Amino acid sequence: MSATLDVESAVNERYSQAAQAREAALCCPIEYDPKYLSVIPDEIRERDYGCGDPSGFVREGDVVLDLGSGAGKICYIAAQIVGPAGRVIGVDANDEMLQLAEKYRHSIGERVGYHNVEFRKGRIQDLHLDLAHVDSYLAEKPVASVSDLARFNVYCAAINAERPLVADESVDLVLSNCVLNLVRPEDKEQLFEEMFRVVRRGGRVAISDIVSDEDVPAELQRDPDLWSGCIAGAYREDAFLDAFDRAGFYGMEVVKRDEKPWRTIQGIEFRAITVLAYKGKQGPCRERKQAVIYRGPWRKVIDDDGHVLERGKRMAVCDKTFRIYGRKPYAADILPVEPYETISLDEAATFDCGRSAGRDPRETKGLDYEVTDLSGKDCCEPGSTCC
Repeated sequence: MSATLDVESAVNERYSQAAQAREAALCCPIEYDPKYLSVIPDEIRERDYGCGDPSGFVREGDVVLDLGSGAGKICYIAAQIVGPAGRVIGVDANDEMLQLAEKYRHSIGERVGYHNVEFRKGRIQDLHLDLAHVDSYLAEKPVASVSDLARFNVYCAAINAERPLVADESVDLVLSNCVLNLVRPEDKEQLFEEMFRVVRRGGRVAISDIVSDEDVPAELQRDPDLWSGCIAGAYREDAFLDAFDRAGFYGMEVVKRDEKPWRTIQGIEFRAITVLAYKGKQGPCRERKQAVIYRGPWRKVIDDDGHVLERGKRMAVCDKTFRIYGRKPYAADILPVEPYETISLDEAATFDCGRSAGRDPRETKGLDYEVTDLSGKDCCEPGSTCC
């Protein structure tokens, strides 16, 4: 990429204009659930720029973080889903978009019946630094010398530590709608690390974005209109999923992929996808004699920790993996096999998760298990249909 292209300025300028008047070139056709739109003013609905609807993965009671919240439409949809027990935080760096989102916050809350939305100024690749605090500092103490800059850097480090924009493991769900592609290439790795940092263990991310089927050539990456138009910064489709993996997420799933490209440039197709991913595979591996059976239909599959599951076979797993398989996105494909005698975590030995091995039935039943039962009483009770 040319060093002369200031990606952040190009993006900020275009979205400042798009906050004032609708820009059709930034929109993909999306159908939102109409029951959530009635409380949202036309001005917000018209100036919403996205390529998907990640709000479909919000649950009641969630704490939700929307990255690049723009005019706030997804935030106000999510607010109705999470209900009064939940909370929604929108983060954006564009002043005009934040002003538009904030303009209707109180009136929308009154119509919904509760107030559970807030907007914060920040860059989505740095969810530590609260830019509202930075603005206030610079208004009082402009940086005019090297010593001023040193003091400013000390101030930023202090508020990052003491008053982060979004705290570690503080949200249940991170949403984003066609914004990750607007971040500079050199910041993209940090962006995924920040998403991972703020999600609670057991939480998830639902990201809608534009991806390409081939690498974007350097000449396209030098075009400021293509950057601000969600084209030049697009991830290659497979690399997008790899980025979640490197950050530490598991269970990545393409839950929606547009068959028809949104744009095609020089034969390269750019289309919208939505990816769901989870956090929680980190931690100690304990041996509690648990096993899982993969239902199929594939002959074998490999999870994000490298475990190989063969169809129909009892496979040995640690307690952490056993519990992960009992939740989405795996639960529908896995048959859990609990041991007959529970081993407490305090008594559990370390499990070698680097291996993929079958589990002998005697390990789960116990070596001394010698029960004989020919009654068939569970099957042939009155009303049973199994005999």
